[in-house]
Amino acid sequence: MDAQGRGRAEGADPADQWVLNPQTGDYELRLDGAPAPPPPPVPRQRTPQAPGPRPGGPRPGGPRDRDGEQNDERNDDERDNDGTSDGPRDTHRRRRDRPKRSRKRKALMWTGGVMGLVLVGGSAFAYYWYDRLNGNIGTVDIGDVGSATVLGDGPANILVIGNDVRTGEGNEAYGNRDNVTGHADTTLLFHVAGDRSNATVVSIPRDLMTEIPDCETRQSDGSTKTIPGSQGTTRFNESYGVEGRDPGCTMRTVEELTGLDVDHFMMFDFNAVKTLSTAVGGVEVCLEKPLKDTDGGTKLDLPAGKSTIQGEEALSFLRNRHGLKNESDLDRIGMQQKFVASMLRRLKEDTLSSPSKMLDVADAATKSLTVDQGIGSASKLLTLARELGKIDLKNITLMTLPVVDNPDEPTPVTVVPDPEKAPQVFSMLQDDVSFTEVKKQQKKAKDKQAALLNGPRAEASAVQVDVLNGGGPQGAAGETVAWLQSSAGVSRSANQGNAPAKVARTRLVYAPAQADQARELADLMGLPAAALKPSAKAGGEGPMTLTLGPDFKKAGVPVATPRKVDVPQSRADEKMCKG
Repeated sequence: MDAQGRGRAEGADPADQWVLNPQTGDYELRLDGAPAPPPPPVPRQRTPQAPGPRPGGPRPGGPRDRDGEQNDERNDDERDNDGTSDGPRDTHRRRRDRPKRSRKRKALMWTGGVMGLVLVGGSAFAYYWYDRLNGNIGTVDIGDVGSATVLGDGPANILVIGNDVRTGEGNEAYGNRDNVTGHADTTLLFHVAGDRSNATVVSIPRDLMTEIPDCETRQSDGSTKTIPGSQGTTRFNESYGVEGRDPGCTMRTVEELTGLDVDHFMMFDFNAVKTLSTAVGGVEVCLEKPLKDTDGGTKLDLPAGKSTIQGEEALSFLRNRHGLKNESDLDRIGMQQKFVASMLRRLKEDTLSSPSKMLDVADAATKSLTVDQGIGSASKLLTLARELGKIDLKNITLMTLPVVDNPDEPTPVTVVPDPEKAPQVFSMLQDDVSFTEVKKQQKKAKDKQAALLNGPRAEASAVQVDVLNGGGPQGAAGETVAWLQSSAGVSRSANQGNAPAKVARTRLVYAPAQADQARELADLMGLPAAALKPSAKAGGEGPMTLTLGPDFKKAGVPVATPRKVDVPQSRADEKMCKG
């Protein structure tokens, strides 16, 4: 409630509303700004008289001051420690001081009362918003997938699902859909580092061809229904909304795709873009050339250079693909990432410092938000927001999952994961490796093994190696040999089945004369220096021995986690418009 609603002048300090009334000695609330009444007239001074009995005798109960307290000569304040009076006292001075102490006491009581009202009012206000935000949030029971805690120790992965459902005023301009549930549109995998120093946001294209696993879904009556997965590969956007698949199915699909455990999901619809962009006061975008698109009634018309967009215009911007480089979904994802980065900057630099804006943003966000039960309350979402808010924008990396055109389509309209770069990205996320230079890399201890990788390499066709499975996935030896022969050019490789005993880590044993072959195979398979084990025997006849351990994931996936990967990236602190 504002100042006028409380009946006081605009901008008045509440403390200035309490005015001392000299007639009563009390503080009174003056809402209309009226001055205090004038002080009472000062009585004429009487000539002091010798103490003695009052004419007419003492008043019953003794004299009383303004507060109704007795002030006769036998008052406790006028007694010695032994309980006897020590004679005449300046009772006039005491009577003059006593109201002053009483006024202070009453002022403190009033102040305490006012503070109590403020606290009660604040609590009621907080409860109102807490209850309102909780009522806004939609939750889905996704069963045993995900995490019951907001953010536990170590890395965390949050899936932000864009739902393309067309319900809501004005959204019919983007095409009508019979499916009122919608599908998984462009989806963001938000990986939060274990030390909370950095984060990586990976966009997963809606047209990515992938396998969707079987998934259990909770029905409205509390029962569980298993929805069959895809027969072969299908578009990623069918992981939600098709045949009753819920967001938990999308989480399981991402887990199968990336090898990561997904902790939570947050799903937004079209309306969220409109309400959020408006709540933050608009999002700045920058265009190299004018962008105009009136298809479907979206009426998007932006000039070259800077623009601040919100509401319907913001949604049209994010949905548009016309006028982009290839007019593809991948081009649109790039624009969406820049929009997200610009909104994050607006939130950090402007919104977080304004409580009223924060409430508007929270209200707008939760109205269009569906989450899992692990973060399904305002307090849990606040905890999550505080943790994510600690990450510096320059340490948030945005990228698109590395993909290539689908080779199974004559005229590709879908994509598949890049067979080389996608596994590298997944490996870095699995091992919580930052894509940003958050801090200087610690100097590596000098390792004699590292020197083994320095030197000449043999041709792949000259490499001879026997492959054994000593703790890797079932069938790993055979799959690795097939990959080496068909993809790496190592034709002189052979599958020797299971090793006599399991090993702790993958290792390559070779004779000193085979060092050039070992280095080439290490390059091809991404073996770390520690995996190379030169044998004591001399010579170099016969094949080397590669034993796959528990650290081996899949043929073609590096055993050693890469420290960087060559894919387009951007940072959340990079502005769309330079300068």
